[in-house]
Amino acid sequence: MFLRRGLRWHRLAGNVFVISMLTMSACGTLLAIMKDQMGNVFGGVITFYMVATAGLTARHRDGEISTLDWGALLFASGAGIGMVILGLRVATGLVPPIDGVPTAMYFVFGSIALLSAAGDLRMLLRGGLLGGQRIVRHLWRMCFGLFIASASVFLARAQLFPALIRKTGALVFLTLLPLLVAIFWVIRFRLKKGYKAAAAPARGPQGQPATVAKAPAMGV
Repeated sequence: MFLRRGLRWHRLAGNVFVISMLTMSACGTLLAIMKDQMGNVFGGVITFYMVATAGLTARHRDGEISTLDWGALLFASGAGIGMVILGLRVATGLVPPIDGVPTAMYFVFGSIALLSAAGDLRMLLRGGLLGGQRIVRHLWRMCFGLFIASASVFLARAQLFPALIRKTGALVFLTLLPLLVAIFWVIRFRLKKGYKAAAAPARGPQGQPATVAKAPAMGV
């Protein structure tokens, strides 16, 4: 997040981050299933999806989509619908609540998955994203996955840290830091003229969409 986009070190750090997060979230999800920890199953699934789609977005060129994007849409839609249905069943008493999982968590994670799926569908129907739009999608999804991981360490496992650190509020700050950085960069990109220009492709003299030169893919 602090290395200049396009530099070798940015790509290297991104590759390490993506591989590490995908491995961690996949293994965490499997362990959570084995231990019947539904809250961690939700967190692992959402983290894997967010980081995977963020990395895929970075590898795409402007206006490019792939079969994996359609697969991500189906994955997020299925996960979101499943979480909401399970939440409704728990809320109405059709199934017993799972220990340690607040009822609201089903709907929070389900809503995140469905809203993300709606973003996937919009991107696919538009034939991909251009310029700043692609960067924003890559950025906020990467940071949201990091936010879930941060919360899993600094808040859910706060007892691992000395009492002095817990009292200062540093753990809360470190948990929210990925979201704060994401908000800063998203606002900055949206205020740039390049972002607005990408939202409306240039038109030729006959009113037909003009050919847009594809920019090089961002490194992850």
